[in-house]
Formats: sequence, C-alpha cells, structure tokens
Amino acid sequence: MGLQTGALMATLTARGLSLSFGPSLVLAAVDLTVAPGMRVGVVGPNGTGKSTLLRVLAGQLPPDEGTVATAPPSATVGLLPQEPDRRADETVTAFIARRTGVAAATTELDAATAALAAGEPGADDRYADALDRWLHLGGPDLDARLGVTLADLGLDHAVVHQATATLSGGQAARVSLAATLLARFDVFLLDEPTNDLDFDGLARLETFLVELDAPTVVVSHDRAFLERVVTHVVDLDEHDHTATVFAGGWQAYLADKATARRHATEAFESYQAKRSDLLDRARTQREWSVQGVKKAKTSGETDKFIRFKNTTDSEKVASKARATEKAAERLEKVDKPWEGWELHFEIGSSARSGDVVASLRGVEVERGSFRLGPVDLEIGWADRVAILGPNGAGKSTLIDAILGRVEPTAGTAHLGPGVVVGELTQRRDRFSTDTPLLDVVIDATGLPLSETRSLLAKFGLGADHVRRPSALLSPGERTRANLALFMAEGVNLLVLDEPTNHLDLVAIEQLEQALTRFVGTLLLVTHDRAFLDRVAITRRIEVDAGRVRELP
Repeated sequence: MGLQTGALMATLTARGLSLSFGPSLVLAAVDLTVAPGMRVGVVGPNGTGKSTLLRVLAGQLPPDEGTVATAPPSATVGLLPQEPDRRADETVTAFIARRTGVAAATTELDAATAALAAGEPGADDRYADALDRWLHLGGPDLDARLGVTLADLGLDHAVVHQATATLSGGQAARVSLAATLLARFDVFLLDEPTNDLDFDGLARLETFLVELDAPTVVVSHDRAFLERVVTHVVDLDEHDHTATVFAGGWQAYLADKATARRHATEAFESYQAKRSDLLDRARTQREWSVQGVKKAKTSGETDKFIRFKNTTDSEKVASKARATEKAAERLEKVDKPWEGWELHFEIGSSARSGDVVASLRGVEVERGSFRLGPVDLEIGWADRVAILGPNGAGKSTLIDAILGRVEPTAGTAHLGPGVVVGELTQRRDRFSTDTPLLDVVIDATGLPLSETRSLLAKFGLGADHVRRPSALLSPGERTRANLALFMAEGVNLLVLDEPTNHLDLVAIEQLEQALTRFVGTLLLVTHDRAFLDRVAITRRIEVDAGRVRELP
C-alpha cells in the first residue's frame, strides 16, 4: 500500500477549463480527471500554461469558463510551486508550515477558536471544520516529523531556526524536498519539483510519489523522472491551447504521440494528393471543353447536327469538370499538422585557449565552517568534465576556485591565458535585475538594436519580452536568454550549472545537440540523468563533503 497522506481518497475533476490573459488565450476547454493512484505529468513548450493550469486546479486562479471540483468537496489540494520564495524573515520551520498548508490551517483554527469563545453565530461548525483540516494536514506532529525528515536528508536540526534566505543552494533544495515529503494533502500539484535536487533527492522524491495514494499532477521536463513516476501524460498544445491526455506512462506517451503525428501527416498528405488529383482532372476537363467548343465553331462543318453534337459533347465535358471541382470541395478538409517554434542554435566559439585551461595545486577554500580541498586538478583544452556530487558537497565552490572567483586559503589556482568563459549559473544572475532584457543583452554583446531583437527572437523571446525587466522573466525565459548570449558572445570554456532547469523538452534536446557540436572546454554540473547520458563527457569528477576525486 502507498504512503497515506490523508484519510480521504480524493478525485480531482476539471471540466471545460478556458482562460485568457487579455487577448492571449492560455487554456482552451481543458478536461482532466485525476483519481487516486494516478500520477499525471504535464508537458509542453515553455509558455503553454503548465504552471497556470496548476494554479487553476489549486483554486488560486479562477478560469474564465469551466469548473474544478474535488470529491469529496472537503479534500485538501496542495500546490508546491517552482522557485519557492526565500523570505528574509521566515525560518525553515515557518517555510515548511506554509508549504504544507499547516500555517494557513493554524491561522484559521486560531480565528475559529476566538469566534467560538466570543459566541459568534456558526462558530461551532467553523471550529469543527478548522480543527478537522488542521489535524488532517498533520498540524499536531509537524514539528516532530520535521526534525526526523531534515535529519534523514542530512540537515542539522539547528537549521529549523535559520532564515530561509540564508540557506545555501544545497540546503534550500533539501528543505524544499522536506516540505514535499512532509505534506499530507489529498491532492498534490507539483511544479518542477526536481529542480536543484541531487541524485539522492531525486530518488527520495520518486519513491515518495510512486508510493503515494493521492492523485498527483506534476509539471516536469526531467525525462528520467517522468519515465519513472508518471502513469499518464497531459500534453498542452502551444497552437490551439487544448490538452490531450495519454495513458500508459512516459514511453507510451512518446510512442502514441509519434504515431498520432505520423497519422496526422499521412492524412494531410492523402488529402492534399486527392484534392490535387481532382483539381488537375477538372482543369484538364475544362481545357478539353474549351478546345471542343472552339473546334466546333471553327471547323467549317456545315452539317448542323454534327455541329450540335460536337457542342453538346463539349458541354458534357464542362459538366464533368464542374462535378470534379465539387468533388474536390466535398473532400473533408485536413489541416497540416502544426509546426511550432523550435530552438535552433549554435554556441559561439572564440579562439582556442592554451592546452592548460585551468589548474589547481593544493588548493583549499574555506567558507564559514565548510572547507574544500586540498584539490589538485588540471583541466585541459577540449576536456568535457561532469562535476558530480550531492547538494552542499562543494561543487559550486570548486567552480569558483577554477574560475578564480575565490581566493584560496592555501595552494595556487591558475586560469589559462586566452580563456573566454561563458557561464550559466543556477540563479541565472545576469537576468535578475530591473534592467529590460533588451538592454542587458545589448550591454553584454554590443550588438545593434535590430540584431539583438533578431537574436532574442530565435530563442522565443519576442516583442512582449524584450522591454520587460529581466527579473520578471520566467525561469525558462531567463535560461533561454542566457543561451542567446552564448550564441552571440563566443566562448571557449563553457560552465553550465543545472542548465536544463526550467527548459522545455525541445529546448533541452537542442541544447544537447549544440553541446555535441561545441569544440571548446565544458564544465557541466547536472542532476538531469537523461541529459548527462546524452552529452559526450570525457571526464567525471566527484565532489563529496569538500573532497574532490576523479572517477575512473
């Protein structure tokens, strides 16, 4: 039996969901039913409304048309969004209470208790409902369960009192995972839950979801995760904004979608061929008719009966042409399968660097209580290095040491002459400002305005994006903007830290192909297992608890 997150066996049902933001249609007549034991993966290109759909299902965003209901109506629905906000005044305990719904349930229970004490009308029922919800979400023992879960994830108990804004990237990822594991919703809605998780965290999340009884809807672009977890796939169409549900898991979805695409192409080609054949026949028949009439008029034939027969025969041919044209019109029209926008790009290369791109000799780095090293490492020209290890092990510190961003407390670090670095960090910091996207890219590349607009358009960033403050771009849009810079600037050392986070599947596949063609040096940090399998790697380096070793 799966993990029991609540006493209810709930079902979530959405009927005819339609939603527009101004003139832009986002969802069109979407139907979805998620029953106990179902784990539904939502996929589609960036901007097709995947996160919006989760917000509508959670009741946070009302649709223009359609309904969302749970059976029973009292079922709790929990949305765990991507990029959880880290608030300066919020501790880890408060963050997890908020993410699990316990904080809101506690607030309502306190208000209901006060209303009951004041003798307000209906206070009895309000208090009973509030107490049931608080108990159902695990309020009484959350603190006890929190300590055990954090310890199991390798976090010291003292972290519960720490402000989330002060957490390291690895700590923040594990705290977010803890919130998911501790939640006791009747329906789970998860938006990109695999982002920033290491291999151990991914395994824990997958086990949790596979053993979960509650209906689950998850937005993800992690192909290995989808293959291991989902039972159904919802494919959002970027053209008509409808949703198609595929049963049978990830591999079945890929096969069924490819088959549907092939059938649609074949049907369109057959329609085109039949229509073309009929129109060609009608054209030939009309030409015969015109030639027959002309011949009848100019032949010099004196016998009126023969002239009448020739004219009649020509009119019959014309009648056949009209019938053939009508047959073409009666054909059931088959539209050409929609070809959506696809990312096609190359990573710009600068001149070759020296044979030694970077070297560390006995390097040690101290950051608070954390210590990296000593590290002896040499990165050569065209090395393609995967840097592996759990969250918090020191991977980012190692990259900082390689790039010369941190002063070693011992040893020497050297970055070779002629090295031109292109870096994609987890936080996409180059696009975390109030400066409009267009200006950020112009400042970075020096390109003229028209060329900058054209460059960004190739990455799906159009007129409605370029004047927007870069910090207001979605995570996927910021990632694509970074990739646009790589294409324009030209680099010979590419440093990618979790590059597939927030990218859609088509963009991930294009990135894989671009990396295959890239001739420089690559440093790659990723926990995307499918991506790691598809990118040619020449060396693997493991970082664990500040120790660095090369894997065979």
